[in-house]
Amino acid sequence: MATSRRADMFTADGKPSDDDPREHGPTLGDERTTLVEALRSARLTLEMKCEGLDAEAMARRSVEPSTMSLLGMVRHLAEVERATFRKTMAAQDVPRLYVSDTNRDGDFDGAVADPQVVAEAWDAWRAEVDFATRFVADAPNLDGTGDDPLNQHGTGGGAMSLREAMVGMVWEYGRHMGHVDLLREQIDGRIGQ
Repeated sequence: MATSRRADMFTADGKPSDDDPREHGPTLGDERTTLVEALRSARLTLEMKCEGLDAEAMARRSVEPSTMSLLGMVRHLAEVERATFRKTMAAQDVPRLYVSDTNRDGDFDGAVADPQVVAEAWDAWRAEVDFATRFVADAPNLDGTGDDPLNQHGTGGGAMSLREAMVGMVWEYGRHMGHVDLLREQIDGRIGQ
């Protein structure tokens, strides 16, 4: 008989788990509330999947030739948060965090097993999430636009609404949470969240 593997936070009765901070957010909200909550939950998922890991585990690569790691993912998502909210939506002239024109994979290439590198990555990611959270909260509505002239966010180039930016970030996290699930399971067998 095959063994069934279920995520450790799923409940037998299907009701929200008291130890999952994503389960108790607002429901039946308007558009902004729904997008903010979806993004909050996606960000929490990243933190939960990386919880309790040391620098070596955070920097562990998946399978050759991929350079993907949980630490690289934190760095990558910090970079995307920054590009989306600071650069595109707020029009701030800020440098990239990890990537450059000569090293487009700096977010993953620089993800090395060093506690300081891990701490700096989390600090950068949290700073970008904090900025984005404040930016969205302060926006009068989701119709405000930023400029994406190089088509960095799949807009076709040009104006991009805050609504589109938020949907894009939810999509970006969603795209990578499957990677994060597999990376964490490979490290210690943990599934769920």
